[in-house]
Amino acid sequence: MRGVETTGAEEHLAARPSWDCRACGRPWPCDPARELLIHSHSRVDLAVVMWNHLEEAARDMPHAPASELFDRFLRWTE
Repeated sequence: MRGVETTGAEEHLAARPSWDCRACGRPWPCDPARELLIHSHSRVDLAVVMWNHLEEAARDMPHAPASELFDRFLRWTE
């Protein structure tokens, strides 16, 4: 895997089922992915997209606490 400094934000995609970033290995959405998402969607669309990702992540990681998934996928979109 390449590091953050050598990749573009478009390469910071989620690897399922872990939902870690393919480029930097951090929990997705990592900071570069968040920046791209913010610039690619209106605020409402971003919340809808991230809610859909939260639902998919919850299916992939059934033992993850709901509060952690909410913080990871939605809280930052406020």
